[in-house]
Amino acid sequence: MKEKSMTALISAFSRAYHFETAQVKIFSDPVAKLLFRPEEYRQICHHMSQGISFFNPAFSGTPEEALRWIVNNQLSPSPLGRSAFAESALKNAVAAGASQYLIFAAGLDTFAYRQPAWASNLRIFEIDHPISAQDKSRRLSEAGISIPENVHFIAADFEEENRIHPLTVCDAFDKRKISFCSLLGILYYLNQNTVHSLLTSLTPLLPKGSSLVFDYPDESSYNENAGSRVKKQILLAAGAEEAMQSCWSYTQLERLLEESGFLIYEHLTPQQITQQYFSAYNKVNPNRPMRAFDNVNYCLAVKK
Repeated sequence: MKEKSMTALISAFSRAYHFETAQVKIFSDPVAKLLFRPEEYRQICHHMSQGISFFNPAFSGTPEEALRWIVNNQLSPSPLGRSAFAESALKNAVAAGASQYLIFAAGLDTFAYRQPAWASNLRIFEIDHPISAQDKSRRLSEAGISIPENVHFIAADFEEENRIHPLTVCDAFDKRKISFCSLLGILYYLNQNTVHSLLTSLTPLLPKGSSLVFDYPDESSYNENAGSRVKKQILLAAGAEEAMQSCWSYTQLERLLEESGFLIYEHLTPQQITQQYFSAYNKVNPNRPMRAFDNVNYCLAVKK
């Protein structure tokens, strides 16, 4: 990885755009737009609207309408839905005793900078590639956003053999405390052996009652049965040199988690995600509804 993550950038843009334009919020992120310089944000809006022929060749409308169509149909569903799922699960985990929040591949996640009152006693660890972490640090500084005392940054490369070591040597991390771990957006980009090694390395650091939350592409994601949006997403990721590498069946995933001492506590399919997180928005916007991404499921697993 030689440059900042484009997928992280577009995820943050999607959250920012949704917060700015949606009357009913699927997920509310008032901080995301602050991480963009005004001109950068305008450029992303312009370039996205210019790509409407790729996303929807039959589209007819203004550039603003084209941008809204692209964001609502292609860009936003995953960042909004999975963030809503993860932070709801985090709130429940904190109420049940979790005191550490590990955000793997944190990217431009903003939870640490809009912490609700129930998170005040959490230790938050943002774990990411050094280049991504540097980019985020610059953005926070330029936006004048201070770093809360309970936030810790850990540079790590998940492709390296000692991927978890930087966490183990962080003085603030306590492996005796129950942790909630976010692996959102990760299982697409690592091969299955690397995901297995990551979980194997992480398991000894997590006591009973700790949780993992993640989204994952199902076993039809990379074949002819994949939805049209998924096929476009694969092309976009490859173009950004962040090629998607893995997909999983429920059985494969269940076995992988069991080997690491975890049991699936909650599992949502695209239809269930749309019903649970998008229905209120769609009721107010019947002419431009949003639905969860094809072939992508959400999972919450708890260590036995």
